Amino acid sequence: MLKKYDVIVIGAGSVGIPIAQYCARDGLSVLVIEKEASVSQGDNKHAIGGIRATHTQRAKILLGLRSIEIFSNWKQEHGDDISWVQGGYCYVAYTQEHAQLFQNNVKLQKSLGLNIDFYGPEKIKELVPGINSDGLLGGTFSPSDGNASPLLAANAFYRDALKNGAEFHFNEKVTAIKKNGTTIETIITDKAEYSAKWIINAAGGYAKEIGNMVGLDLPVAPTSHEAGITEPVKYFLRPMVVDIRPCTDSVFGNSKNFYFYQNNEGQIIFCITPDPPYFGHDREETSRFLPQIAKRMIQLLPRLKNIKVRRTWRGLYPDTPDGAPIVGHVKEIDNFINTIGMCGQGYMLGPGIGELISRLLRDKLTDNDQIILKELSLYRDFGIIEQLK
Repeated sequence: MLKKYDVIVIGAGSVGIPIAQYCARDGLSVLVIEKEASVSQGDNKHAIGGIRATHTQRAKILLGLRSIEIFSNWKQEHGDDISWVQGGYCYVAYTQEHAQLFQNNVKLQKSLGLNIDFYGPEKIKELVPGINSDGLLGGTFSPSDGNASPLLAANAFYRDALKNGAEFHFNEKVTAIKKNGTTIETIITDKAEYSAKWIINAAGGYAKEIGNMVGLDLPVAPTSHEAGITEPVKYFLRPMVVDIRPCTDSVFGNSKNFYFYQNNEGQIIFCITPDPPYFGHDREETSRFLPQIAKRMIQLLPRLKNIKVRRTWRGLYPDTPDGAPIVGHVKEIDNFINTIGMCGQGYMLGPGIGELISRLLRDKLTDNDQIILKELSLYRDFGIIEQLK
């Protein structure tokens, strides 16, 4: 017998888990189908843990602010320690162009409720002890941003979803989606068949393949990014430090921005954006990553030169052409909703998106929800690039 649900979510990752969590909490029957053996086994476990509302698009700022509320209050409200640290984000400026960009961004960010300001070099040197002051013009600091453990958070959200009645089927892969006209009728997996009033595509790096099953060509292309973690050292660095300057490196490859922070165990966690991007599903670490990012980190913060790196890893960013997610209904299919193209920010935006989708399905949208859905529509102009993507 075909089992029916209110909602079927494809993917138990950074976005799929919160969707299941909030839909189940709000009384909807939910099934999550995940091809891996448990939650958070795709690219959620590759996230470095940063959580910010410091974006330059209204939709992402609003989602980020709500997600920060959820992360920061989780232990108090639910009892789970997800290693939340409210250390803030610090974007450093070494060029007039970047200083002006950050100051312009602050106006929009503050208007939407983000606690952020642009500061001169002395404040930045206080926030990032030992930072290279040669040419430093200042930067922004947003103290409400922070970090938490992706694995601890995912499992806490998963337990909450289970408590509220959501079902999770692991080691089960969606193989086909059957439509009847403009409505999805059946989800077919390698184990069973299901039906639901709503189908949510939360498949991360494989969102495009799910779209293909229903005849949609979704503009999501995964790219590989590498990250690493050091040995623990005495705590000295509170914020996530972000340097958006591009770098030319003829030996190990060019890069765009890089970023790092010290977690609550004293380890430095770091990541870089390669230029050009590495498209595809490759998750094998490379020999070029560590010398590429080490050079940049030591130039910015020389005191890191003797710290030992424990390991590196590689994960996928499901990228869109403009650096913003795709969230909402599609015109071609009545009961299909995308929550895809997170561009490496699914972890930090996931809780806000989970609540939004629950309201969308229950016709409870707020004015801010309408703004978010309009800006993150599949049918937007993808030529306008998000500045701090």
